[in-house]
Amino acid sequence: MDIDLIANDKVEWAQDKCPWSEKDGKKHKCAVKNVSLCEYFGGIEEPDTLVCKFGGDKDE
Repeated sequence: MDIDLIANDKVEWAQDKCPWSEKDGKKHKCAVKNVSLCEYFGGIEEPDTLVCKFGGDKDE
């Protein structure tokens, strides 16, 4: 899978804000292609919905 999940004001759909960024005021990215995945990244569900495990158990 080729993903690059970062907030972008130019997309045509509404994006939720990162709850980790909202809590600590720093800019966190869900994923950076070929570099890293956020420790709270929980995968992608149909139809292209990001699963964030911030505030829950990261190991679930």
